[in-house]
Amino acid sequence: MQAEINKVELRNLKIEDYKELKNSMIESYPEMVDDYWKEADIKKLLKIFPEGQLVILVDDMVVGSALSLIVPEDLVDKNHDYAKITGNYTFSTHTPTGEVLYGIDVFVVPKYRGLRLGRRLYDARKEICEQLNLKSIVFAGRIPNYSQYAQELTPKGYIDKVKRKEIHDPVLSFQLSNEFHVMRIMKNYLEGDKRSKEFAVLLEWNNIYYDESPQIINITKSVIRLGLIQWQMRPLGNLEALFEQSEFFIDAVSGYGSDFAVFPELFIAPLMADYNHLSEADAIRELAKYAEPIRKRFQELAISYNINIITGSMPHLIDGTLYNSGFLCKRDGTYETYTKIHITPNEVFHWGITGGNAIQTFDTDCGKIGIIICYDVEFPELSRLMADEGMNILFVPFLTDTQNAYTRVKHCAQARAIENECYVAIAGCVGNLPRVNNMDIQYAQSAVFTPSDFAFPSNGIKAETTPNTEMTLIVDVDLDLLKELHEHGSVKILKDRRHDLYRIKKEKAK
Repeated sequence: MQAEINKVELRNLKIEDYKELKNSMIESYPEMVDDYWKEADIKKLLKIFPEGQLVILVDDMVVGSALSLIVPEDLVDKNHDYAKITGNYTFSTHTPTGEVLYGIDVFVVPKYRGLRLGRRLYDARKEICEQLNLKSIVFAGRIPNYSQYAQELTPKGYIDKVKRKEIHDPVLSFQLSNEFHVMRIMKNYLEGDKRSKEFAVLLEWNNIYYDESPQIINITKSVIRLGLIQWQMRPLGNLEALFEQSEFFIDAVSGYGSDFAVFPELFIAPLMADYNHLSEADAIRELAKYAEPIRKRFQELAISYNINIITGSMPHLIDGTLYNSGFLCKRDGTYETYTKIHITPNEVFHWGITGGNAIQTFDTDCGKIGIIICYDVEFPELSRLMADEGMNILFVPFLTDTQNAYTRVKHCAQARAIENECYVAIAGCVGNLPRVNNMDIQYAQSAVFTPSDFAFPSNGIKAETTPNTEMTLIVDVDLDLLKELHEHGSVKILKDRRHDLYRIKKEKAK
């Protein structure tokens, strides 16, 4: 049991610490006699890279340290030993413009092990890596218990057993628990390391915040503002009336600095009232003639209001085939089309709609997004494929007539947020259209859902509207929280999938 501790401090190393640093090195490496950093070495490290040298003190005494260099990535990729990576102990390999923080030493004296002081040193290294915008932390870790198993296990077999916790290695087990992953095994790494048989394990921790090409302008934002429009179905005299009402909402959400304006599925249905004398199948095809004029107008609005617009959906006639499609109108003036893939029995029976065959994500100035329409959210494979392509936000324009239909959409959307570690935004229509066949009533409560972990609301709901009331919902979502979740979440759903047992893939469209 350790002596009573009054104070623990982590800070940068100073040359005045050298005497205590030397004593702690000797105490930490009893099997490596006289193999400690000399004062001249420490002075040089502090001259070339002072912020990379750390010490941890207990009651003002140095009891541990972490020493580092910055090296080029290609130097790490090459086979190397300890002498080579340190420039034959001269630290000439240190390159301020390099991409990798290379750990050349880390230790805690035996008396103070078990207090997670080593974890503090590792966490501080990670902070340095993030603050300096370095790509990763790399170092070669000893495997000091390997000598006990060398007769029966190869280094690879030993590492596998340590990973499965069948063997405990005081160094490798600790490093794996600190989210480092094995890159490869190094032979003849540290001369004289008999306990490791001179083997080492090259380990890496990736900086999820690394920006390969920092930009002063047009940098991808981490906090994205969503403007969801819960649209009231109302009689509309003509297409210009639809545009007037749409622009009102686009103006409103853009006025709050929203990056996206999101409309619901089939929000243009009031225009179908003029064709109520026709069969439902013919009426919906008449409505499809508005798709291109709406797309062109919304492209103009996206530019005018500096906002990305997801146009919900509308009937779209292509080469005689009727689809339920929408447009992503970007604020740079370009657009892309998305199409509902899974068609409900109602849509098939009354309207003869055909499902699309493209599963895709979209690159925007706010990162990669996915868009699926209503019923599609009840099929988890779609959004999983999108998540594998790097989707951070899934948008779901929907239209439901009853509360139980809405409940299916809501709960499936929440499940998609959890299982794909992303945000899911759903936007629906409310009200009724007594003069439009097969569009009588609507029920909706628009919302933004999150994964369920400590950085997010405990119920997984970032924000939601009042049910069945026309309104907008303005919500900020933080993409950096998703990065944290992917790497440090209580559970890591995307990482923990058993690809050795199952996987899903896209089929080529017929």
